[in-house]
Amino acid sequence: GSSTRGGPAMSGGMPYGLQAMLKEGHSHLSGTDEAVLRSIEACRGLSNVAKTSFGPTGLSKIVINHLEKIFVTADAGTINEELDVQHPAAKLMAIAAKAQDKEAGDGANLVLTLAGELLSKAEGLIREGLHPTDVARGYDRALQECLANMEGMVLPDSDGVDMRDPAQVARLLTAAVASKQQGYEAKLTALAAEACVASCPKDNAHNFNVDSIRVAKVVGASLNQSFVVNGVVLQRGTEGSVTAVTEGKVAVYAQGVDTQSTETKATVLIHNADELLSYHKSEEEKLRAEMARIAGMGVKLVVSGSSVGELAMHFLERHGIAVLKVPSKFELRRICQVTGAAALPRFAIPQPQDLGMVKDLHVKEIGGSRGTVLKQD
Repeated sequence: GSSTRGGPAMSGGMPYGLQAMLKEGHSHLSGTDEAVLRSIEACRGLSNVAKTSFGPTGLSKIVINHLEKIFVTADAGTINEELDVQHPAAKLMAIAAKAQDKEAGDGANLVLTLAGELLSKAEGLIREGLHPTDVARGYDRALQECLANMEGMVLPDSDGVDMRDPAQVARLLTAAVASKQQGYEAKLTALAAEACVASCPKDNAHNFNVDSIRVAKVVGASLNQSFVVNGVVLQRGTEGSVTAVTEGKVAVYAQGVDTQSTETKATVLIHNADELLSYHKSEEEKLRAEMARIAGMGVKLVVSGSSVGELAMHFLERHGIAVLKVPSKFELRRICQVTGAAALPRFAIPQPQDLGMVKDLHVKEIGGSRGTVLKQD
């Protein structure tokens, strides 16, 4: 083995060999001590981070990512995602764990821990004089033995599982959930299975979209009060006094609901009090007529991405229309997806094709805070 560390080895003032290819200040490591054992040490460091979080009694880690966001988690997938691993050998392990998480959704910790342990055992063998390729060959033979033994460990009837049956899906989810939330797996797997089966496409289960299922966390209630909603749950109440809607159309405005203001500045010259009253009255009359037309189209729910003007609120209340204010564009997008409505960029009378449908909307007190539950069939 040899080691070259950025020194300009010269022959008549000119670099030669490997140094001629690499830029100044480079570092070339080779041989057992420098290259192999140093890489094993880096990988073991990453493995030790994940190892203590393994299983239901694993410790949570506080991870602060490059955006200064704080994560408190025992999930190796999240820890691995937020750690910015630089070492090339350790990065290979991190990529393997990410691939496992993406492929199966679980088992990232097992990949990191197992890889770290295998490398630790390999370190002792390499120090005794074995060549790394001999160790790798031995591990390959062990892999074949493991795969042969695993065939007998498969759950009976797992190849013929009906993915439309929540009870069968919940049974398969138990192992993954129990490792994170021991003691609550029966409740959580039932909820997860119900949500997965409900949102799974009927024609092709492989087109299942993970983002179709969201978790709304409400502080103050117990885990046993959790429930599944076929629709959307917003962690805020409605704006006006109308708190319940059944079987109605939905209009969604991305910018807010208010009287339209011109884009350019305009000056209105008013000579007397009558003109002032008629100016306000014309604006009010225009908004009243617009709201009457919206109500006449069968709209029972208006969703606004920004504030709702006082005058607009007054007319919406008079027509018994519920108003939801949703500042988050992501939540607004989900409401459009659930109701089938199109978000209008400015306040106007919606076209019939822009309207969505809502089966049931009501404000519910969950764990001491108000939340709006929007249900569909």
